[in-house]
Amino acid sequence: MSLNITLVKDKILSENYFVLRNVTYDLTRKNGEVIRHKREVYDRGNGAAVLLYNREKQSVVLIRQFRVATWLNGNADGMLIEACAGLLDDDEPEVCIRKEAIEETGYEVGNATKVFELYMSPGGVTEIVHLFIAEYSDAQRASAGGGVEDEEIEVLEMLFSDALAQVKSGEIRDAKTVILLQHLHASGIMY
Repeated sequence: MSLNITLVKDKILSENYFVLRNVTYDLTRKNGEVIRHKREVYDRGNGAAVLLYNREKQSVVLIRQFRVATWLNGNADGMLIEACAGLLDDDEPEVCIRKEAIEETGYEVGNATKVFELYMSPGGVTEIVHLFIAEYSDAQRASAGGGVEDEEIEVLEMLFSDALAQVKSGEIRDAKTVILLQHLHASGIMY
C-alpha cells in the first residue's frame, strides 16, 4: 500500500545538540480523505551498536552509563546497561562500532556480523540503528575502556545467562541490547 503524502511545513525548532523539526503534512487515506498531521521530529543522526560475546566463556561485554532521558522518565539513577553504541557521524556503521568498542569497552573488534538495521523509535525520531554482534577474546582487550572526554562508562563482562536474567528482571531495558541478546539466544549462538 502506498500513501500519498504532501509536505506542508518543515520548520527547524532547535539545532542545539541535534535537530528538532516541526513538520506538517497532509496524508491522503485510501478512501481519498485528506488528514493533516502536525508532528515534532527529532533528528539525531543514525547510529550503530555492537554486542560483544564469547562462546567459550558464555559471556557478553556490556556497559553501564548515565542516560539523561531515562532519568527524566523515572529511572532513579539514570544508569542504563547497554551494548556498546554510538552515532555514525560521517563513519560507515562497521567503522563506528569498531571505534566505539575500543573507546567504551577497551576491546578491539575482530569479525563483526551485521544482524539488523532498525528504527528504534519511529514515532518521533528519525534514527536508524545498525546492530552488530562480534565475538571477543581476552587477547582483544587493548585498554580499560570507559569512554572518552565527557563519558563515564563502566565496563561489564557478565555471563550470558545473567544478562538474560537481567532482561527478565528489568535491570537491562535498553531496546537495542535486549534485541541483540535475544538474537544471540534465538540463533543458538549463546545459550
